Amino acid sequence: MDAVSDVQNKTLVSLMTVVTQLTEMCLKPLGQSSLGGMLFGPSALGQIKVIHKTLFPVKGSAVLKTLSYFGLMFYYFLWSVRLDLYTVLKTEKVAVVLAISVSIFTFLIPTGLSLLLKTYVAMEKEVADSLPYIGISQTYTIFISIAVLLTDLKVLNTDIGRLTISVAILTDMTGMVLSMFTFAVIQYTDGDILILVFAALSSFVFLLLIVFMMRPMILWMVKNPGKGSTNEICTVGIFVFVILSGLVSELIGQHFSMGPIILGLSLPEGPPIGTSLMKKLEIMCMDFLYPISLAVNGLVVDIFNININSLWIICLIIVVGFFVKIGAVMLPGYYLNISMKKCWIIGLLLNGRGICELVLFNLWLESQIINEDEFSVMVISVIVINVILVTVVKFMYDPSKPYNNVSRCTIQHSTRDSELRIMVCIDDKETLPTILNLLEASYATRESTIEVTALVLVELQGRARPVLVSNQSHESTHQVLYGSNHMDNALRQYAQQNEEHVSMKSYTSISLFETMHDDICRISLEREANILIMPFHKRWEIDGTVEVAHRSIRTINIKVLQKAPCSVGILVDRGILGATPSLLGGREPYYVVVFFIGGADDVETLAYGARMARQEYVWVTVVRFLLFGEENSKDRKRDSDLIDEYRYHNAGNNRFEILDEVVKDGIDMSICIRRLVDYFDLVMVGRRHSQYAILQGQDNWSECEELGVIGDMLASPNFVTKASVLVIQQQRMRKRVIKPSVNLNRMSKDQLMHSVPTNDSLSPSCTILVDKNDKM
Repeated sequence: MDAVSDVQNKTLVSLMTVVTQLTEMCLKPLGQSSLGGMLFGPSALGQIKVIHKTLFPVKGSAVLKTLSYFGLMFYYFLWSVRLDLYTVLKTEKVAVVLAISVSIFTFLIPTGLSLLLKTYVAMEKEVADSLPYIGISQTYTIFISIAVLLTDLKVLNTDIGRLTISVAILTDMTGMVLSMFTFAVIQYTDGDILILVFAALSSFVFLLLIVFMMRPMILWMVKNPGKGSTNEICTVGIFVFVILSGLVSELIGQHFSMGPIILGLSLPEGPPIGTSLMKKLEIMCMDFLYPISLAVNGLVVDIFNININSLWIICLIIVVGFFVKIGAVMLPGYYLNISMKKCWIIGLLLNGRGICELVLFNLWLESQIINEDEFSVMVISVIVINVILVTVVKFMYDPSKPYNNVSRCTIQHSTRDSELRIMVCIDDKETLPTILNLLEASYATRESTIEVTALVLVELQGRARPVLVSNQSHESTHQVLYGSNHMDNALRQYAQQNEEHVSMKSYTSISLFETMHDDICRISLEREANILIMPFHKRWEIDGTVEVAHRSIRTINIKVLQKAPCSVGILVDRGILGATPSLLGGREPYYVVVFFIGGADDVETLAYGARMARQEYVWVTVVRFLLFGEENSKDRKRDSDLIDEYRYHNAGNNRFEILDEVVKDGIDMSICIRRLVDYFDLVMVGRRHSQYAILQGQDNWSECEELGVIGDMLASPNFVTKASVLVIQQQRMRKRVIKPSVNLNRMSKDQLMHSVPTNDSLSPSCTILVDKNDKM
């Protein structure tokens, strides 16, 4: 029998895990957590007695509950570790005012309404006794549920997302105190005030135990890990403390989640504890134990047994609480000059519900504060509210809307001596030398200054909310913690050497990579950048090998290209392969080539190259590729007029040279490019070109579409060169899908990539430039 029970338990756990994962995939677009347990509960398959007895014997239910309790302890602990109490205390005034308003109104109005209904409306005694608790439940705004919702909606690091999570955290502090008091009242109902006093004192002593004993021990283990960082003994020790804190919470009459929450809040967020724990616990907790916890709550829901007579009373309190929370944001928002649309969206998001609310309802069910009918209504309300608010928010709020319909912000459309505003995004300090050379080559003078905005990109790990911090502030420790201090110092050194000509602003963005493009686009819009320089996701090692440094950077680049309110350049850094001169110190000659085929992106590249040519130690060569037989085309005539304009403005500048190369096809052009690139330190090319026959079929093998056809060829590991590459896209005035514009005849990748000619086979139309030393 024991063997049969073990098989049933394993089957049950496996089945619940699979089903909850599948339902999560289906419900996630609607903002729903996994409620797969409802499929096996009385609301669905549980109606069939054979299935219910086979899958859910008494021992099996006990196993599921035990696993769910462990899952909840670690789930609460992980989210609590992510929360930085120091930043909560420094929350801006607007968030504090909104949090106070939400806490007061959502407590007074729904609770007051529940007392009025209890007094003046005829109902069953069980319903009447539970109404005040249902009213109080509308007060809770649990930051964990809100953070999960904002993450799923991909708005966590927008202005609205940051303000919403700040308000949720502050409001949750009030809710946590209220929950502890409510739980103490639930546990001790015999009217003895001494028992309540004892519960309060024991909770306070337990708090001191965590802060002054458990916390120092954990921090000591982290600082003295032995071999490696945050080793296995340290991790196991933290696990033991989490379970122990949950046990002590139960012994003193509190819910088992109180201990893990306080322990998590007492520990510093971010690395190394937050990141190390997330790597070890995320799969086990988030993908296995957490769905089972949700499923256990769904097993109790029985929609067929809901009392219709009391349904409208509970729904009335929930609906009133829903709109009161929105009104509690709009009322102070009006006086704080926040737009009503923004207040409405924040109010909707603060109504988000999740696992924490389900645990609260389950606790009340076990304590007989609410019955199974009311529990089912409350669980269904979580689903309905999330579906409504997610649908409405997606319809009303588009984070990328501010970046659309902006004025022209490009290098081409700027006046000759106007200030050049460059924004550079840095994900790795190894790219700093090439970035500094690019900035130094951009020609900063007293008449034509440069404003540099630097943004250090850091992936959000071990934190509950994203942070955008100014590196000018000396109060923050994020620079040292995330390694951006070295990058900021290097940029400041560049600004100091060009003190009268260059201004510098530096920021660090700690955010999820999948939504970091919002920070990038927002800052570039606020700083009115002319061009935004992004890193490439591949990195070259000193031995010539190529590795993917940050795969998510590619996704960021594609989204930035789609939404950026200015021109965008993607920098492929190969500086480590050769002796690229440093322009900050020696002022050595720096050779740049601009490959011009045609189109807006190439014109923007030409404009940037022409500005560089004004720098006294930068030599710029523009190579214009012309297709044989297209001499009378309109596109060539238009491009010729632009080329002549830049030639006129650079008359007398021997560091600016324009060469015309007549080629027969794409292979001929690739041969020319291969023979030219090694003479230069930086290659500049537009991302997309007009639909010239010269590009026939080349897009069919592109690996990195964000670089365009020529940029992808230059950045290929098979293209052996020591020159760095800057691929530029001119500002798009309308949102476009990133897709190569050429789709003509096929040309095999081998034809293009391995078409290195001998001297005999070299096309006569391809000009070979003289050596660097000869040029001087």
